[in-house]
Amino acid sequence: MNPSKLHTLTVDADKAGQRVDLFIGEALGLSRARLKRLFEAGAVKVNGRPAKKGLTLTAGQHIAVEVEEESREAVPDADFPLTVLHEDDSLVFVDKPAGRPSHPLQSGETGTVANALVARYPECAQASLDAREGGLCHRLDVETSGVVVAARTRDAWNAVREAFGSRAVDKRYLALVTGPLTDEGDIDLPLRHHPRHPDRVEPAPYGAEDAREAVSKFTVLSRAGEFSVVEVKILTGVLHQVRAHLAGIGAPIVGDSLYGGREAPELGRFFLHARSLGLTHPQTRRNMTVHSPLPPELRAELERRGLPLPRGEQRD
Repeated sequence: MNPSKLHTLTVDADKAGQRVDLFIGEALGLSRARLKRLFEAGAVKVNGRPAKKGLTLTAGQHIAVEVEEESREAVPDADFPLTVLHEDDSLVFVDKPAGRPSHPLQSGETGTVANALVARYPECAQASLDAREGGLCHRLDVETSGVVVAARTRDAWNAVREAFGSRAVDKRYLALVTGPLTDEGDIDLPLRHHPRHPDRVEPAPYGAEDAREAVSKFTVLSRAGEFSVVEVKILTGVLHQVRAHLAGIGAPIVGDSLYGGREAPELGRFFLHARSLGLTHPQTRRNMTVHSPLPPELRAELERRGLPLPRGEQRD
């Protein structure tokens, strides 16, 4: 068993009314999955009594959290089928399939893109600050497919992470949506974690302290009845940004039940694909763009809806 550490927190007046799980996650930088395990294990106490994650806090309360320290060791997983789109001495671009996490959330976890990267490129484990991230410079939602980039050196990781932070990476997605949409538009809608549903985000009220800037641009590529294929370019990188933004303008993604999307039982996932990444190579300083082809299940969904494949996605 790994050693544990006891954290003690006090609720300030400006945090009164916040849910205890969101408060702890923000204070200690813990993932939602890890918070869930802590509450299930009874490792969170408020004023000396075990607390449930939905408890609303009041000013002056004392919170004790016993957190087991997790191993930061990367676990190689050679059984994960890794599809490499581009590789060089600094970077590896891979095609993430839907249903696979980007990287582990707990010690010893396998079956993620990061595990597969470390199996094929062991140096990736030393590129990122957390070895378990396998050099990944960003991540995608579990059910989102498409291109992700990992670094093979710490210098490359730092450079690409800085590019993401300064909005110097061109990130484009393809989505199938329902609802009325203009041909193109900008979505400048700050987002925040939902106060009652921590697994999703919502548009933030004006002036909210927990609001995060989120900016997207969309272009409709084709239409058939109430369905539209859109390309979305995101300028920021907020959790669930594309999903929440499209739902926020009345055009939720097909299959995305969390954000009110149309059911798609034959698809078995929501229709969101990370189509391309464009950036300045950290070593050559040349601009480069790597594309991920549309997966077969998404092609089939377009055919069922009578929609053409987007330009650049036609079969050879």
